[in-house]
Amino acid sequence: MGHEPHDHGPTDYGKAFLIGIILNGGFIILEVIFGYFADSLALLADAGHNLADVLGLVLAWVASELAKRNASARRTYGWKRSTILAALFNALLLLIGVGAIFWEAIKRFYEPASVSGGTVIWVAGLGIVINGITALLFMSGRKSDLNIRGAFLHMAADAGVSAGVMIAGAVIWYTGWGWLDPSVSIAVGILILLSTWSLFLDSFNLSLDAVPGDVDIETVRKYFSSLPEVTEIHHLHIWPLSTTEVALTAHLVKKDPGLDDDLLSRISDDLHHKFAIDHPTIQFEAAEAACNDKAGENGPENRSTKEQTE
Repeated sequence: MGHEPHDHGPTDYGKAFLIGIILNGGFIILEVIFGYFADSLALLADAGHNLADVLGLVLAWVASELAKRNASARRTYGWKRSTILAALFNALLLLIGVGAIFWEAIKRFYEPASVSGGTVIWVAGLGIVINGITALLFMSGRKSDLNIRGAFLHMAADAGVSAGVMIAGAVIWYTGWGWLDPSVSIAVGILILLSTWSLFLDSFNLSLDAVPGDVDIETVRKYFSSLPEVTEIHHLHIWPLSTTEVALTAHLVKKDPGLDDDLLSRISDDLHHKFAIDHPTIQFEAAEAACNDKAGENGPENRSTKEQTE
């Protein structure tokens, strides 16, 4: 027996995605042009990274729109999981970009080129403004949606990277230290790697139906254990439907084998308000049926909930 509360769904960030794509797309064109004429690998590397970010924004935007589509007879959950796949592809795209940056930077150490520091300074300064504005567009959703968090982290990291490129350009302008350009490129790659790795791990885990990081399954288990009507819990599974929605299934053994709609309603409300789980499916069982049902199972979820908390 299951009960599904009202689906609140993710916040619409369509306008934020559009503005971010337009701003960063125009900035990429500027970086490529001036990076080429200034012979700056740092600018070209940052342009490549920004291109990956724009593609990532497009993927995230498309996925967020797909997630709004209604379920069908074939896709009974709709396209919600596309947000997880978009976050994963976004992370992979950025990791590939990091490898390209490292490769080009190493080559530039062996084949140094003169760099126009003045051009690097003002183009990178413009990048700080554009990336900073774009990051602010996604700030409000960074804690509740992995897709939005990815967009925010990358834009914020880009603003910091542009600041590093600007500082390097100033130093090159005054000192003529050409080696600083590939050095900054490597630093850019390291920063991207650091900001992307957690996104990759989180999206990879969610794609494998792992328990979302902001849900503690043991706390959920203890909640069920605290219900006076429940004697045991097994078949407890928690997994993501999307980057913003969580599903749960559980078999609860009751003292009273009779149906209890009030208890089911209370459990659904508690799961929503305490754990942000909006898609629970609860099956009530009598003690005799539970013993037969658990015969082939292994794992800690088959222990009596009362035993685990005593």
